[in-house]
This record gives sequence, C-alpha cells and structure tokens, in this order.
Amino acid sequence: MHRLTYIFVLIIGLSLRAYGQDMDLQKAASLSQTRPDSALLLLRKLYIKAQEKANKPIEGQCLQQMGTICYNQGHYSQALDFYLHADKVFTQAGKPLSVAANMGDIGILYYYNKQLDRARSFYNKALSIYRQYHNVKGEAKILGNIGHLYEKQHRYDSAFYYQRKALEGYQRANFKQGAAKIYENLGSIYEDLARYDSAYVNFNRSLQLYREQNDQTGSIEVINNLGDILRKTGKYKESIVQSRRALQLATSLGNVYQQASSAKDLGKAFELMEQMDSAYHYAELSRKYSLDVYSKDGVKQTAFLQVLYDFNKKSDEIDRLNNIRKVNRIIAIAVTIVAVLLVILLMVLFSRQRLKLRDQQAIARQNAAEHEVMRLELKNQHLEEAALKQQLELRSKELSNHTLSLIKNNQFLEQLRASLQAMVKDERRDQKKQMQQLITQINENFSHEQHWREFTLAFEQVHQQFFESLRNRGLELTPADMRLIALIKMNLDSADIATLLGISTDSLRVSRYRLRKKLNISQGDSLSLFVQTL
Repeated sequence: MHRLTYIFVLIIGLSLRAYGQDMDLQKAASLSQTRPDSALLLLRKLYIKAQEKANKPIEGQCLQQMGTICYNQGHYSQALDFYLHADKVFTQAGKPLSVAANMGDIGILYYYNKQLDRARSFYNKALSIYRQYHNVKGEAKILGNIGHLYEKQHRYDSAFYYQRKALEGYQRANFKQGAAKIYENLGSIYEDLARYDSAYVNFNRSLQLYREQNDQTGSIEVINNLGDILRKTGKYKESIVQSRRALQLATSLGNVYQQASSAKDLGKAFELMEQMDSAYHYAELSRKYSLDVYSKDGVKQTAFLQVLYDFNKKSDEIDRLNNIRKVNRIIAIAVTIVAVLLVILLMVLFSRQRLKLRDQQAIARQNAAEHEVMRLELKNQHLEEAALKQQLELRSKELSNHTLSLIKNNQFLEQLRASLQAMVKDERRDQKKQMQQLITQINENFSHEQHWREFTLAFEQVHQQFFESLRNRGLELTPADMRLIALIKMNLDSADIATLLGISTDSLRVSRYRLRKKLNISQGDSLSLFVQTL
C-alpha cells in the first residue's frame, strides 16, 4: 500500500514538473513577441536546467525557440546554429516529430534568405517524417510553406496546388487557425493575379476563421487586405471602412506596425478620392508610426545584442568550466592510482618484513612506484601549464569578442546616423531638428566611457602593465592617445580603429600624426612597429 502511494506521488510530481516546464516554454514564446531579450534570458535558464537534468526534449525545445527568436531579430547565422544544435539534440532524444518541426523552421530561414533550393530540401525532409508518422497538421504546415516557395517563383499553378493540399489537411485535422492562414495565402495569390473577386472571397473566409479563434492579430492583416482589394477595385469608401477597422483594432492591441500599415492604406484611399487633407493626415500618421517602429526596434536590437553577447560569453565560460572538470577528474583518477599503488607498496613491504624473502624484488617494485609518482607529478605540471595557457587564450578571446562587439555597435550606430542624415536632407524643416538631436545622441554614444572601461580592463588582463609602462616613460599622453595606442597594439586596421573611436579615417590620420610627434618617432619609422615593441 505504501509503495503504491509512493509511486502515485512520484507520478504526480513528475507530471507537475513537466507541466511547469511547458508553461515556462509557453511564457518564453509569448514574451519573445515584445521582449526578445528577456525571452532569450528565460530560455537560457531553462536550457541550463535541462542540461543539468539531462532532459533532452526540453533542451531541444529551448534551442529551437532561441533559434526562432534570433531569426525574428534578423540574426540568421546565430539562428541557424541554434536550429542545427536543436536538430542534433532531438535526434539523440528520439523525437522525430520535433526533428520535423525544427527542419520546417530551418526551411523558413533559408526561404527568407532567398536560398529556395535549400529551403525546399529541408521542407521535403520534414514532410517525409510527418507522412511517416501520419501527422496531418504538420504535413499541412509544410505543404503551405512549399506553396509559398512556388508563389515566390511566380509558379502560381503549383502554388495553388500545394496551398489547397494544405487546406485539405488542416480541415481534416479540424485546425481552423491553420486553415485561416491558408485562405489568407490563397487570397494573396489571387491578388497577385489581379483576380480580385476570388481574393476577396478567400480573405473573407480567413477573417471568419480568425474571429472564431479570437485571433485578433491575424484579423488585422486580413482586414487590411480586404481594404486593399476594395481600393484596387475602385470601392474607395468601403475600403476606408475596412482600413479604419484595422487601424482601431491595431491601436487597441498596441500593434504599431499594423497601425502604420492601416494609416498608409487610408492615405492611399483618400488620395484616390482627391481628399488631399485627409490623405496628408494619414500619410503623416503612417510615417509617425513607422518612426516609432524603427525606434522601438532599435532599442530592442541593442538590448538583444547585449543579451546574445552575454549568452555566448557565458556559454564559453561553461565550456571552460567543463574542461576544468574533465582535468580535475583526470587528476582525481591519477591521485587514486597513486594511492592504490602506495597501499600495494606498503602491503608488499610488510610482507617482506614478515617473510624476509625476495628483498630485491621489493626494492624493484618500490623504485617502480617512485618512478610512477614522478611521472604523475610531471604530468600534473604539464596540466597546470596547459591550464595557464588556456586561461591566457580565453582572455585574448574575450578581448577580441569585446572589441568585435564595440565595432558592431559603432557600425550599427554609423549606419543609423547615415540614414538619419539622409532623412534630414529630405524631410520638412520642422522634422529636421528632432532627427538632428537623434544624430547628436548617436555621436555621444560613439565614445561611451563604460564600454572603454570594460575594454581597458580586458586589455590589461591580456597585456599586463602595458599602460603603466607607457606612463612611466614620462610622456604627456591623453586618454584618447592611450586608446589609440591600445587599438594599434591589437593590430586592428584603420577602418576598425576609426569605427571604434567614432571618427573618420581622415581624423584618424591626424591623430596618428600627432601621436608620432608625442612619441618622438622619426618620419621613416613605423608607428605600428614601435607600439608592438612597447
């Protein structure tokens, strides 16, 4: 009786733990839409716990979701790394349907990178697995994705074929949300072919299914599409009604991207009706929403890049700790062997004293044991030297990663500054002041002191007492001079140095000339060679 009670409690505990993990994964998926950086942090914690408990399915799902977040943020290389790692974990765990779903995500990644052949290859693999296990819903999803491939290639007959096959699958599985998406896809194909009546019918069916599932986000886009069809067929007033409905729904959900799209469609409709005041109003409103989208995306990207950098850094640290554990296990085994050998040696000596026989053999064994101890001590010394070398390499890698992060950050700011400068030239005068303030803020971020303090700390760990030896020379060097010398010491090219310092290459040339004068370097001598010898 007690045993049955224990088994029952154990089953309940395992069920609650699995439920809690699923809830955490769902929370991360929901959070990824608004806070991708926070979602990535949550998934990393779940991933580490899954690794510690050897829970391969959860480990794979965490990797797959992290790949999807990176894909949605435009980091395709990192996303592909996560997806491929997830594929390996799912395969080891014996989860073929998870493998298929992950392959479908990889296919989508290649599709949006315009590598259609590779996308189709992964779609085919996923489709084969779904058919093998008679998973109708998964099969329908892949068929819809294949239909997208043909639509991209303007092969509309094949696109219709696969979209209708996908619709049949979703209807058999009674999955209305999937069917709604397929009707939306069919409407888009008909719209491309200028068959607006058919497009309108399919968009209406899609909207009806989305409403049945209370999917407001999906409904917004379909309502916008209905407005487009009405506008293209000259029904401007009906088009305005649909676009306003989409704008109101997007506003209630806080979906700024759809607000911008709806306002833009309203501006087009009013322009066609020659109501220029209203057209201008909604065009300006759309532009305002678009700027809000870019601003929020910029903030999200910065936070996400920092989390991604920390994630990679901590992953490297985990690998380093795992290597240390392996070394410690080897040392423990060696110590155990030595202890065993010593015990054997003592037993042999005790036996020799009692029997007073084979003295020469006992001495030989003792010499052999001492030789083994010396060999192990030498081996330990080599391991310590290897650990020190590994630590130095790790610090050099951290410095390189930190420098690369600074370069990427400044390159991003440089691109954004250039885009805003171009907008300043084109926009109306009352908008220029605000955009110029943004450019000023970007210029201030180029020389963020916190980044330089972190860089200086990492640099001094690799090149110890470098700055101190410079100061001891009695040279009157400014902090800017010290930064320039440190970057030259790292063998960075002029373009990367200019990006890190937030200056142009011409300004960098002037800074190098002034530095040569302070260091008393002759005209024919190389500044870089001089710095490398410090």
